[in-house]
Amino acid sequence: MRAISLVLLGAASLCGCATTSATVEYDPWEGFNRGVYAVNDFGDRVLIKPVAKGYKAITPRFVRRGVTNFFANLTTPRSALNNFLQGKPVRGLDDVARFLLNSTVGIGGLVDVATPSGLAAHDEDFGQTLAVWGVPNGPYMVLPLLGPSTLRDAFAIPFDAAAEPLTHYENSDVRGPLYALRAIDLRARLLTAERLIADSKDPYITIRESYLQNRNYVIHDGDPPADDDFYDDFYDIEPDEER
Repeated sequence: MRAISLVLLGAASLCGCATTSATVEYDPWEGFNRGVYAVNDFGDRVLIKPVAKGYKAITPRFVRRGVTNFFANLTTPRSALNNFLQGKPVRGLDDVARFLLNSTVGIGGLVDVATPSGLAAHDEDFGQTLAVWGVPNGPYMVLPLLGPSTLRDAFAIPFDAAAEPLTHYENSDVRGPLYALRAIDLRARLLTAERLIADSKDPYITIRESYLQNRNYVIHDGDPPADDDFYDDFYDIEPDEER
């Protein structure tokens, strides 16, 4: 669900971009990926999406906001650790301060009091850290249940999970429902944005392109290097093709 959220957040500006040969080379397992994508999509349509729609319909907005804040707060230690590993101590300290403030004054993270206090939220993960250390993307992948990824990001998933407090909560009777609630809350927040995917001619390609470009964006902290291959392809378009 984290990967899907990244895709949909970036799709508004990216889904119209042309597919470049450089990007296609990252998807050598396209046939298998499309099969996993179809299974994931079916499971979403018959189970996750209906539950998310019901959750959004019956749960007051302020309660949903508290749930979102709570789970966002639980990812802050992971972000802090990765900021330190990426050589960004100031951002890492900001994340530590956010977590402490929201976990106490913010009633366990239900209320985001850190952002109004000037402590900006970050979202760093081990996939981004590996990229900063020079580890390449590897092939594009679609993971069962988890959705779009790359070989590098898939390798980093267990480390991301280990850095979150919820993973270490021993009571599985509580931990399991919390995981389910997090997935439902995230899916409910994506109900409007998913129209960007539904309106595309090939949702698989839209998700793939959006995911890869969005990951490049966040890895470079919002200032990615120019994609020379994209601009070369753009300026090579013949006049008739433009029409």
